[in-house]
Amino acid sequence: MENILEVKGLKTSFYTPSGVVPAVGGVSFQLKKGSVLGIVGESGSGKSVTAYSILQILTPPGRIDSGSVKFNGQELVGLSEKEMRKIRGNKISIIFQDPMTSLNPVFTIGNQLIETILLHTSRTKVEAHKRALEMLSMVGINDPERRMHQYPYELSGGMRQRVMIAMALVCEPEILIADEPTTALDVTIQAQILELMTELQHRLGMAIILITHDLGVVAGMCDEVIVMYAGHLVERGAASQIFYQPKHEYTKGLMRSIPRIEKDEKERLIPISGTPVDMLLLPKGCAFAPRCERAMKICLEEKPQEYWINGYNHLASCWRNVKEGTLAPEVPGKRPMIQLKEESV
Repeated sequence: MENILEVKGLKTSFYTPSGVVPAVGGVSFQLKKGSVLGIVGESGSGKSVTAYSILQILTPPGRIDSGSVKFNGQELVGLSEKEMRKIRGNKISIIFQDPMTSLNPVFTIGNQLIETILLHTSRTKVEAHKRALEMLSMVGINDPERRMHQYPYELSGGMRQRVMIAMALVCEPEILIADEPTTALDVTIQAQILELMTELQHRLGMAIILITHDLGVVAGMCDEVIVMYAGHLVERGAASQIFYQPKHEYTKGLMRSIPRIEKDEKERLIPISGTPVDMLLLPKGCAFAPRCERAMKICLEEKPQEYWINGYNHLASCWRNVKEGTLAPEVPGKRPMIQLKEESV
């Protein structure tokens, strides 16, 4: 499939009085048309900042230092605010984490939906009102005419999240970025929201970037998965590879910490030891090395590069793979590949 989004060497930093925080440290990935890409990792790993960098909605002291973000071949980094407004909400939309703070509390739901439609399309007010009603019905909100006249505080959390989805999809974007779309929702509503997103994705044919720390959500929705730690991509590949043959020690730790239905109910979960790295004091080598039970001397002294693992569709940056695998013959223009024995976690 053709790539609709290409991110290459993206670096974003926050320039604070305490020092420079390299929130995103040279991220590269591609998003294929009509696919779902999951970005997972702990809080503070750089997931949301990556999304905000793509849309260029960073606020000072954050800024993009270098890198490229291409949407349908068009370079976004360096575009003016006026030019980006033609893309945001129209071609690329985002669902933010908290719908209560994302919706304006002093305007009705209808007012906010209609404003979005008028801003990005050539529809009249009458046509925009009709389109807003259609979108509210599409996302499963009952009595949409009445909801149009209500304020955000009058709706439940699940309803507000549905409104946010309607607002994000009202212009039929080609890419939807969903930043923790089920945060603070109960399990039943979570399932409904995810089912709705999947249904709309199939109906509209859009691509989705799903940012979450919920691996269960990733397993149910994503085609490809990126694992982030301390602002870097430590592993990426198909969802089945990440879940069943993880090749980075951080990814393995995430998988071991998931409760499993077949396990004894009294069996303790295995957490990842230590605490997340201080982004102002990043270690010299691998950022995960201070927490890794299998860290070697080289892990503390030198950053690992990305290697293809057993083919050209699974990447990981871990020195363990270099030690335990066999380097394949180099192919011009490609990263080196390591042949490893497949082991499931």
